[in-house]
Amino acid sequence: QVQLVESGGGLVQAGGSLRLSCAASGRTFLSYTMGWFRQAPGKEREFMAAVGWSGINTYYADSVKGRFTISRDNARNTVYLQMNSLKPEDTAVYYCAAAPRSSSPYTNQIIYDYWGQGTQVTVSS
Repeated sequence: QVQLVESGGGLVQAGGSLRLSCAASGRTFLSYTMGWFRQAPGKEREFMAAVGWSGINTYYADSVKGRFTISRDNARNTVYLQMNSLKPEDTAVYYCAAAPRSSSPYTNQIIYDYWGQGTQVTVSS
């Protein structure tokens, strides 16, 4: 069992930055690929980024590539999403999720077994 708790959301102006954190409980953090998803009002939840167990392999949605950076600190059981050059269309609830590291594709939310409660990000124009 893995529990995930996100933090770091808030209100920011367009062009600004935020860093989201997701703290995971349990001793098996290395067993999981970690992902970030978001859901805007009236829209389906969509994949943003994922990072493999070692932190070396990362994957991004085209919409955030070059602006968002995912990383993980395995010593702290924490995954981060650094978001730069934020746009109003980035406004959404952001969720972190954990998938067994043998599963794929990382973009498919079906493979993720555990989810956080979400953190709101609002970007004003």
